Amino acid sequence: MSVVVVAHIRPLPEHLDAVREAFLEVLPEVHAEPGCELYALHETDGVLVMVEKWESQEALSTHMTAPALAGLGPKLAGKVAGAPEVEVLTPLPVGAKGTL
Repeated sequence: MSVVVVAHIRPLPEHLDAVREAFLEVLPEVHAEPGCELYALHETDGVLVMVEKWESQEALSTHMTAPALAGLGPKLAGKVAGAPEVEVLTPLPVGAKGTL
């Protein structure tokens, strides 16, 4: 079963552009990771929201230690207000149009 993740990244206001660019740079690399079904960056009120879908928990676990994500750390150092807020969602049985 697929695993859906939503992560909120809160850049410091003066670093919003740099943090956004850092994520945009790694998108192609993450899209190429095994098991990546969706990795989409969104933005609202100065907060970046990553919506992810992985084919399995194993694929998500591999992503968490993959080079693309590991390389983000130094690019984000001192530019975000803490660690990302990550939620792993549980789908409810509402039909195909109701799930990611």
